[in-house]
Amino acid sequence: MFEYLFDAIRDGILAPVVAMVAPAGYESYTLYTLETLVKILAILIPLLLSVLYLTYAERRIIGLIQCRIGPNRVGFFGRRVWGLGQPIADAVKLLFKEIIIPTGANKRLFIIAPLLSVAPSLAAWAVVPFDDTLVLADINAGLLYILALTSLAVYGVIIAGWASNSKYAFLGAMRSAAQIVAYEIAMGFALVCVLIAAGSLNLGEIISSQSGSILHWFWLPLLPIFLVYFISGVAETNRAPFDVAEGESEIVAGFHVEYGGMAFSIFFMAEYANMILISVLTAVLFCGGWLSPFQGLPLIGAIPYISEPSILWLLIKTSVFLFLFLWFRATFPRYRYDQIMRLGWKVFLPITIVWIVVIAGMVVARVPPWFS
Repeated sequence: MFEYLFDAIRDGILAPVVAMVAPAGYESYTLYTLETLVKILAILIPLLLSVLYLTYAERRIIGLIQCRIGPNRVGFFGRRVWGLGQPIADAVKLLFKEIIIPTGANKRLFIIAPLLSVAPSLAAWAVVPFDDTLVLADINAGLLYILALTSLAVYGVIIAGWASNSKYAFLGAMRSAAQIVAYEIAMGFALVCVLIAAGSLNLGEIISSQSGSILHWFWLPLLPIFLVYFISGVAETNRAPFDVAEGESEIVAGFHVEYGGMAFSIFFMAEYANMILISVLTAVLFCGGWLSPFQGLPLIGAIPYISEPSILWLLIKTSVFLFLFLWFRATFPRYRYDQIMRLGWKVFLPITIVWIVVIAGMVVARVPPWFS
């Protein structure tokens, strides 16, 4: 369906425009550029809308867990419609708030820091496959690209804390840097396990190597690594119970305490975009991506649409992991800083190192049904 829609846009809109305005001899290059821009917008617009309404879903879900109502007033054109207008009202409010730069702050770095925080979380989507054909850049080193870009987000946090000229912001930035380093190493080793299991750095080939039912996916042979990766992802995004970088009860609001208006909202957007990215990557690396959990099963596996690969399965799996992010915030108290660092260095890191040896042995031994 998406291929037909894109072909219609290319042939009906882009090609005639290029024929009229492009210089002679540059039509193919211009058309290719416009096609790429359309594909980028097709990824970014739904992603930004998802970020917007993930904040609404968080408040509603946590409200239900804590026996509260949550946002239910702001709607559209005088109708409440379950408060679905609340994220738009919040965005408009932040747009019109003044951005105040503290005295003594490094103005250039103060403005650049939010952009450095959000840019990697958006650029990483270039290699995420939504289907066997729906991917912006199907590169062979997609896993390495993801690891490199997600590691860059810490620079935005550190620069924001340092450029604010505030002790609270700087303390939050240092906490975040140490925490990200601790859990980034565990996530890196977890990705090495996936690389060994799939034999490829290409995300599409990693999904294809998990073909079969839910029992053929990598979550089963890589169960400890699956848990380590997802929990490390929660810590990487500074989400509860790992949100000591912005612990309100200790350091006011952490590294972004001096930010307001749209500058603050960009940090907010980066956090939620990273949540969606971690959820999608968990589904891709360990849960078969767009593959159906019923593929190859008797009886139910023969039912059309249910057993067929689809982007819908990827969205369902991503939604489940996003729900876990929200559930954790409503359930667990914030951990002490020493507990967080002990978990990353003394628990997760040894588990990932040991499991690299285990999964390598399973691959060499061709353990069925994953590696036979």
